[in-house]
Amino acid sequence: MPNAWFETVAEAQRRAKRRLPASVYAALLAGSERGTTYEDNMAAFAEAGFAPHVAGLPAKRDQATTVLGESISLPVIISPTGVQAVHPDGEVAVARAAAARGTAMGLSSFASKPIEEVVAANPQTFFQMYWMGDKDSMLGQMARARAAGAKGLIVTLDWSFSHGRDWGSPHIPERLDLKAMARFAPEGITHPRWLLAFARSRRLPNLTAPNLTPVGEKGPTFFGAYGQWMQTPPPSWEDVAWLREQWGGRFLLKGVCRVDDAKRAVDVGVDALSVSNHGGNNLDTTPATIRVLPAIAEAVGGQIEVLLDGGVRRGSDVVKALALGARAVLIGRAYLWGLAAGGQAGVENVLDILRGGIDSALLGLGRSSIHELTPEDVVLPQGFTRPLGLPGPSGTR
Repeated sequence: MPNAWFETVAEAQRRAKRRLPASVYAALLAGSERGTTYEDNMAAFAEAGFAPHVAGLPAKRDQATTVLGESISLPVIISPTGVQAVHPDGEVAVARAAAARGTAMGLSSFASKPIEEVVAANPQTFFQMYWMGDKDSMLGQMARARAAGAKGLIVTLDWSFSHGRDWGSPHIPERLDLKAMARFAPEGITHPRWLLAFARSRRLPNLTAPNLTPVGEKGPTFFGAYGQWMQTPPPSWEDVAWLREQWGGRFLLKGVCRVDDAKRAVDVGVDALSVSNHGGNNLDTTPATIRVLPAIAEAVGGQIEVLLDGGVRRGSDVVKALALGARAVLIGRAYLWGLAAGGQAGVENVLDILRGGIDSALLGLGRSSIHELTPEDVVLPQGFTRPLGLPGPSGTR
């Protein structure tokens, strides 16, 4: 029997690719147009280097921190993503893994599991939502999340719509009817471990979004919900302020890439923001998030919590983000590959990999805590940063 443990996120990705039907794996890979932003999210971390010490290194290193008032054991939290068709336990397995490793869970409004089940598995759950539908439906989503015990709200503002991918987009059915099952049967048969996992659970992949309706009501299909999101007029800053007021609790705005947007977020009263380009899934050629982070952290980091997501694959990536001003990072594809490769244990494996990499980087840098990290710990090549949204020419450099 092959070893279930894997040593890198790259290996988790390779196992996920072997285990998942091609269309499911391609949906996880996602990206947009040429994939420039998707690739840059990872390549930029490789461009940034470290300035290590050789003596006087700390015998113990501390990774504990807080995000939105929640104590976590390492500066990595689960980013909200829809994980339909990856694993039969879906977000519940992810929530259990995050809880076992002492960190928080972000649950997508497009998730395949009810928020009540996820909060039961991990009380440190934040609920994510989009500006979609009418205000009554959004109030309903917030009320359900609040009643379930969500610790905070994540509002994702960056849109996600690819007009085409150079490597092709997967065909994903709106529902698993007989026609869809017949079409995807060859993919399932050639990936028996994935098929067997769902067979043992006695349920098909869930292609609905149960958290978009009141408890007990059938949720819309994923594409039905996606279509509603795309057809809803984009929100204004006044709309964001309304969401903030209606929620009343801890509030994180996700999708910021510009300093001027970050300042507006502060003005409407958010508690935190995530520097994000939706994993490279929206406007291609947007710079990598680690490139735009320093200017945003410098501008608003003293007023609100600044997080980062996009391209994190190693513990050293996390340390670079923290040194450049992030309080913590969110991971998406990394844990989805872990989930595909090994279920709950695979997600725990990914978190362990990141924890080990963070510890190693702290040791080399001579830092006894993540809170001691500074920009001086990182070596950036000339022209690395992209300060967007600043007054004058520097804002578009």
